[in-house]
Amino acid sequence: MATLKYSRQRESIKEFLSNRHDHPTADIVYENIKLIFPNISLGTVYRNLGLLCDLGEIRKITAGDGKEHYDANLEPHNHFICQKCGRLIDMPAHIPDYNPVISAENFNGEIEGHTIFFFGTCDQCLK
Repeated sequence: MATLKYSRQRESIKEFLSNRHDHPTADIVYENIKLIFPNISLGTVYRNLGLLCDLGEIRKITAGDGKEHYDANLEPHNHFICQKCGRLIDMPAHIPDYNPVISAENFNGEIEGHTIFFFGTCDQCLK
């Protein structure tokens, strides 16, 4: 298996995502990474996001808004979607009434993980 060549741009993308909890889209990642690397293309950002997902270093989240969001937090956790501003933010993983083991017993496939989406109004929109 070939060794992956180090990339400052890819590392910057990963670092940018690891410092956020709001799950930015590729466009948001691009606008921020472009401040560091002015000549970076949107295609390069997309390729690096895809590679980081393939390597298991970040995950892609589809939240039903037609956009793909990216998350560097690989620990089990859930998400909250604000129905006013569209923010996608982390929530604690523990939900007392949900048991993934029971779900797996009633499913013929192989479950590799789960996430739960909560909907409502975020604290910033409530202000």
